Amino acid sequence: MHALIVVAHPDPASLTHAVAAQIAEGIAASNPQDSFEIADLAAEGFDPRFSQTDVALHLKEAAPPLDVAAEHARIDRADALVLVYPVYWWSFPGLLKGWIDRVFTQGWAYEEDADGTLVKKLHRLPIHLIGLGGASQRTYVRHGYSDAMKTQIDHGIFGYCGARVATSELLLASDAGFPSAHLDTARAIGSRVFASHTATEAEAIQV
Repeated sequence: MHALIVVAHPDPASLTHAVAAQIAEGIAASNPQDSFEIADLAAEGFDPRFSQTDVALHLKEAAPPLDVAAEHARIDRADALVLVYPVYWWSFPGLLKGWIDRVFTQGWAYEEDADGTLVKKLHRLPIHLIGLGGASQRTYVRHGYSDAMKTQIDHGIFGYCGARVATSELLLASDAGFPSAHLDTARAIGSRVFASHTATEAEAIQV
C-alpha cells in the first residue's frame, strides 16, 4: 500500500512538517511493505493560481497542464491521501486550497454530465486530514469553526468527489502535551492509515 502525504507549509522546520514526518514513520513502522511519498508543495514550487488554462480544462476544452497531470498521476498511484496543513482563517492555507482547486478537476475527481448528473470518481481513495491550529478547542466549538471546516472540507470537497474521509483531526496549541503529544498522535494516525483497508481485505478472505 502507498500513501501520498501532502504538506502545505513554507517552513521545513515547522511543526506541520514534523507532524507529516511522524505520520510517515507511523506508516513505515506499521508495515514494512507499505510506502509513502511526501509532497512538499512549497518546496516543489507548486503554482496554486487558477488560470485560464485551468478554466479550459474545466470546460473540457484542453488537456491538463503538465503540473496538474503530474499531481493526478501521483494521487492515482496512492492508496490513501494524507493532507497536513496549518489552519489559516479557519480553513486550508491558500497554497493547499489552490492545489485542490487546480488538481481535483472535472473529468478526474468528478464528472458533471450534460444533464447535470454528478458522477463521483474518487470512491477508492480514503482521505486523512490533519490540521494544526493556534486557537483553543473551546474557540473552535463556541464559534462553530470545527463544524464549518468539516462542512466545507470533509463534505464540500471530498464528499463531492466520493472520497471517504477516514481521519479528520485538529491538533491545537492548547491541547495537553503540546507540541510533543501531537507528534505521538501523528505517529498513531500513520499507523492506522491502512488499517481499514486491511480489515476489509481480511473480511473478504473470510467470506
